Amino acid sequence: MRLPVIGPRDARLAAAAGVVRDRLGEAIFLRVAGQDGARHADRIHNAEGPRWFEAGSPITRVHGDASMFVGGIRALLLQTLHPAAMRGVAEHSDYRVDMWGRLARTSRFLAVTTFGRASDAEQAVAAVRSIHERVAGTMPDGTVYSATDPHLLLWVHVAEVDSFLAAHQAYGAAPLDAAGRDEYVAQTAEVARRLGVVDPPTTEAGLRETLAAFRPELRSTAEAREAARYLLLRPPLPLPARAPYAVLVAAAVSLLPVWTRRHLRLPWLPVAERTVVRALGAGAVGTIRWAMAPGPRTTSAPTSA
Repeated sequence: MRLPVIGPRDARLAAAAGVVRDRLGEAIFLRVAGQDGARHADRIHNAEGPRWFEAGSPITRVHGDASMFVGGIRALLLQTLHPAAMRGVAEHSDYRVDMWGRLARTSRFLAVTTFGRASDAEQAVAAVRSIHERVAGTMPDGTVYSATDPHLLLWVHVAEVDSFLAAHQAYGAAPLDAAGRDEYVAQTAEVARRLGVVDPPTTEAGLRETLAAFRPELRSTAEAREAARYLLLRPPLPLPARAPYAVLVAAAVSLLPVWTRRHLRLPWLPVAERTVVRALGAGAVGTIRWAMAPGPRTTSAPTSA
């Protein structure tokens, strides 16, 4: 069998493609992980010591995949529908002026708890719990909300897990089977308990039941609609990046439950979402996966509101 001959032109094309991939991957990594992302990534992935989760287990497969870019946007949109959770974001978050800094911190938390040493993961959880203790306020009807409320923590958790799983099943490189999905939900529950969630779901069926139980509490608010408009229409991005971002947004919206569209004033175009949006989304996620293939740049994607 004769092997193909690689000529000078092929070598130049391969080299050019490699340069494009490296530059694109670096740009994505810096946007998501921040200027000091490389230093944190080195510590997370290369420091010696026991981890909470075994390499190759479902949580590492989901959180390490490029589909998280879609799942993170979906999670942000879904989380806004709980009035108390959204009130806390509106009153205590700087997402309008420091969206990328917040994204980098959230991405780092996911990366540390999923891939990092157990000691570093414990420190990250302690830091988040300390922040939650300072987030409290009053709803328009006079009721008090707190980020340490296990019920609100449960909502944020299940909205994230459902979103990450939905995106992975639609756009992941290797979607999980039923047993893998159950294991993924159970693994995320281990982190949730450490953050203060009481009795998080540990199976895919339990996740669905918990989400359904929250449905009567969810509704549209001015803060939710403002956050959605900012995320969808006014992201702080340079013009060349807005078209690819719009594809990721469309892919995320297409994975939202239909009943959420009315609350967030989003369209529902079932045929286009099953065909055009799915194809474009697969292309965008595949491009991100290709660009970020080198291990040292691996990080997690956007997650919580």
